[in-house]
Amino acid sequence: MGKRSRQRQKGQPGGRDNRDNAGWGAGYADIVKENKLFEHYYKEQGLVPGEEFEQFMDAMREPLPATIRITGYKSHAKEILHCLKEKYFKDIQELEIDGQKIEAPQPLSWYPDEQAWHTNMSRKIIRKSPLLEKFHQFLVSETESGNISRQEAVSMIPPLLLKIESHHKILDMCAAPGSKTAQLIEMLHADMDVPFPEGFVIANDVDNKRCYLLVHQAKRLNSPCIMVVNHDASCIPMLQIDTDGKKDILFYDRILCDVPCSGDGTMRKNIDVWKKWTTSNSLHLHGLQLRIAVRGVEQLAVGGRMVYSTCSLNPIEDEAVIAALLEKSEGALELADSSADLPGLKWMPGVTSWKLMTKEGQWFSDWSEVPSTRHTQIRPTMFPPTDPEKLASMHLERCIRILPHHQNTGGFFVAVLLKKAPMPWNRRYPKLRKDGPSISGTQAGGPPAASAPADAPHLPERAVGKEGEAEGPEEKVEEEVPKGASLAQETTAKQGLCGPPPSKKMKLFGYKEDPFVFLTEEDPVFTSIQSFYDMSPDFPKLNVLTRTHEGKKRHLYMVSKELRNVLLNNSERMKVINTGVKVWSRNSDGEEFGCAFRLAQEGIYTLQPYIRSRIIRVSVEDIKVLLTQENPYLNKLEDDAHAQAKKLVMGSIVLKYIPNPDNPAEPQCPIQLCGWRGKTSIRAFVPRNERLHYLRMLGVEVFRDKQGLGQKQKEEEKEEKEDGEDEGKKDVQEDGAFENEAELDLENGDENGSSQPKMDTESQVASS
Repeated sequence: MGKRSRQRQKGQPGGRDNRDNAGWGAGYADIVKENKLFEHYYKEQGLVPGEEFEQFMDAMREPLPATIRITGYKSHAKEILHCLKEKYFKDIQELEIDGQKIEAPQPLSWYPDEQAWHTNMSRKIIRKSPLLEKFHQFLVSETESGNISRQEAVSMIPPLLLKIESHHKILDMCAAPGSKTAQLIEMLHADMDVPFPEGFVIANDVDNKRCYLLVHQAKRLNSPCIMVVNHDASCIPMLQIDTDGKKDILFYDRILCDVPCSGDGTMRKNIDVWKKWTTSNSLHLHGLQLRIAVRGVEQLAVGGRMVYSTCSLNPIEDEAVIAALLEKSEGALELADSSADLPGLKWMPGVTSWKLMTKEGQWFSDWSEVPSTRHTQIRPTMFPPTDPEKLASMHLERCIRILPHHQNTGGFFVAVLLKKAPMPWNRRYPKLRKDGPSISGTQAGGPPAASAPADAPHLPERAVGKEGEAEGPEEKVEEEVPKGASLAQETTAKQGLCGPPPSKKMKLFGYKEDPFVFLTEEDPVFTSIQSFYDMSPDFPKLNVLTRTHEGKKRHLYMVSKELRNVLLNNSERMKVINTGVKVWSRNSDGEEFGCAFRLAQEGIYTLQPYIRSRIIRVSVEDIKVLLTQENPYLNKLEDDAHAQAKKLVMGSIVLKYIPNPDNPAEPQCPIQLCGWRGKTSIRAFVPRNERLHYLRMLGVEVFRDKQGLGQKQKEEEKEEKEDGEDEGKKDVQEDGAFENEAELDLENGDENGSSQPKMDTESQVASS
């Protein structure tokens, strides 16, 4: 769900900023949770059964329960779930505070594999119990390391309904802040043994600053299959890809269209919506929502699936947009029946009749009732279709509306659209640029051209010009320009934009970003890397990139083959904020050890399958030593690991744990850590929160000693926070926690700057 930046800056209500990351309690105590216009409006609409309306309003006034989701694609998700159940939830069940028994967290019944949980604990209660404080620290630490997301329950629904598979090409049109984007990435990586899934996620947002928040969310998942771009979703450019030397248009198998909305379903969390809610919000957003949805289905492959969603309960933003989209499609789209896709989820079917109300309280049931003076604010597409037969054929009852009182959630709306044929305006315009890209059935994700109906030839939906401006039918997205509209409004409608026409600077992508430069197979950096790490012959060198044209390469990143194709063929058409995962970082004077680049923890799971040397197989006890001691001597390792380490020369190494199925007491998932073999010592290069995460998995309870926090730790935390805020504008993939720290000590081969603060100043560690 989106939100325009100028609304956010003015403090207007909206369904974007905080919905994806639900908080622990309600604020804004001075705001009275009453809005007579809101109550009157929804009573008249009849969206809530009459006997349930008071329950509905009571639920809207209650604070929203916190919900967490375990990152699903990592192979140790089950270990995290086991840790939650055994170390925290079990104790909470027996806990009493001020004579009141604490309600234990419960799994969301409709989310697969108990990977999502909700709790009614508030911040106040958490502060009163040391046990709950440890639980909170656990959540914060695991969230920062990307293993848990604190996300509102209803926000988790759209990615589930997309039914993602690892080969799907996915577009997230209004992606920030990125919780749903993270779900999409997780689903692509359902099999962690595959370092490069065939599919990818392109995550877009119109707000340049919010794109960096999106990068931060996506970066935690360390995927080479994610790209963050910055475009207006209503006119996001059509991209090209190269297929066997031939230019094809990129159509997406799955599209998430989570549009800007008035956000009245978020009242339980965004308390200021109570005093700012008015019907004019939905009237202003309807046109933008429809344009974004139209642009989405244009780029959807035939046979593909698009999910349209809002956190608004208002039919003007929900069923009205879907009905207008279905009518424009002339049968090319249909609503999918998703009633059985999420068993356990309670929802209300979409409505087939609704009315429109102005902020003054005036009601209209049909476009014919609207006076001409209102035609610039009220549009025909805001009303239900008048033809009963056409209305019935749309099956609007297949839409899903989530009401807060049914399962103690926020309010939400979602509709699943299937594309059966190219959009009608594309069929009407067969003439394209002679040198324009073509489209094959496979690339479109649908049947080949020969299987298309005779009167609907399978043609490119939009030819893309050299400057990224789409050519072809002007009929595609504009609504009818009303009489009396201003010149600016006419221009806006004709261009299909969500505001005034963009400046020339914006059209030319005036925001400066570091370049994405792919290395060639003959690049000299591979010479030492190949010999030092003994890379396998199938290592995809062409997928390696850097962020500079000149000078030494500081960091090396990797993207999947498919994203490389997209980047190389759309450099003038697309504003890329970030892509890829860091796999190597340069050592100062590291050539003395045989290679100028050391391994980066972010990309170890992507890179390790191609590394055939410098791997030390370690045990659970070895990992405990490496993660709790600053620079342990080699002889601190168990005999097997010690013997392996002695055979290696100084330099970067992989520390690999392989689970033993005969010992269920130990973690049953592989663990891979980056390390450094020094002259007499060995260490793991793992960021702090990941280090705490792995220790918990190994049965070591780790928590911060709040009373004993020293000045050193506070400075480290402050520095990490600043690094995290600055990473977007320079090189958003750099790890400020420790990548920029001291150079290597050439005598010992160890870093002077530590990535793991001493345990006595940061944490208390006790074997559980």
